Amino acid sequence: VFVAMSGGVDSAAAALLLRQAGYDVTGVTLRLHPYKDRPGLCGSADDIETARAVAAGMGIPHVVLDLCDLFRERVMDRFVWAYTHGRTPNPCIDCNKCLKFDTLCRRAITLGYDYVVTGHYARIDCVDGRYRLRKALDDKKDQSYVLYNLSQEQLAHTLFPLGELHKDQVRAIAEENGFINARKRESQDICFVPDGDYAAFIESYTGRHYPPGDFVDTQGNVLGRHKGIIRYTIGQRRGLGLALPAPLYVCKKDPESNTVTLCPNDQLNSTVVRVTEFNWLSIAAPAEPLHAAAKIRYNMHQAPCTVEVLPGGDVQLTFDAPQRAVTPGQAAVIYDGDTVLGGGRIV
Repeated sequence: VFVAMSGGVDSAAAALLLRQAGYDVTGVTLRLHPYKDRPGLCGSADDIETARAVAAGMGIPHVVLDLCDLFRERVMDRFVWAYTHGRTPNPCIDCNKCLKFDTLCRRAITLGYDYVVTGHYARIDCVDGRYRLRKALDDKKDQSYVLYNLSQEQLAHTLFPLGELHKDQVRAIAEENGFINARKRESQDICFVPDGDYAAFIESYTGRHYPPGDFVDTQGNVLGRHKGIIRYTIGQRRGLGLALPAPLYVCKKDPESNTVTLCPNDQLNSTVVRVTEFNWLSIAAPAEPLHAAAKIRYNMHQAPCTVEVLPGGDVQLTFDAPQRAVTPGQAAVIYDGDTVLGGGRIV
């Protein structure tokens, strides 16, 4: 098995569990950033050294796969394009799709490995010849939402050893085995924007300044001036810098007119959501509408909805109850209980 070791405790524990189970384990760390002086970036020099040290302590080989150029093209460039076109992307989904479960999986198979292993909290099983992606037992750590883009072939060659465990169990395993990263802090931000200042990153990355424009209401009346369209996201209320008689929230961003539309909270709700680039995973695309549940952002509970495949392959979700701040660019992922049926990008 080829274990993707990020330098964090989860992937280190995954490698140990499979070695203890008798697998022939090689650790691989993806170099995603060329920087040597910016600790904290996933896939940069400090993470590589941590992963190498943990692998050495386990007595397993460790290799580094340089994917800096591919990461920039498939993840960072897409993130910037989406943000500057009025969307709010989730780059972790692109990273999983294009790097961890495409490039890495193909490389592993070419080199003769049977499986790629990661420290994701999710589960895989197979029913009647079709692989299914399922939620982890630890609901607080479940990462199935960001894995909906996997294919049947990738599921067949992937193992998630942590899917049956809780996070405190994983840390205990790491501490018992003396891992130097047993108590390493988890990153809560996008790895290439560790300070969370997306606007500053985008301006530095593109070399462009995104100028101020008008805040408008849903009738087009000007309410004030915004500080650049990349500084706002759907549902935002704080930081608008406006003195208003009642709270208003961002409900639309239009890069062409450089306007940000604001509305009252009750106008943020949507019942019908269109999803494109849909990947049917655990089932084939249904011929008839089905009732399931969906998540339209990572940290939310599944909400009941009717799922209908539209001509051309897009999917329409009609929720039983209105959903707040549906955000173009985010993922909508459909579940049947704890099984991921599929997912795509919100239009």
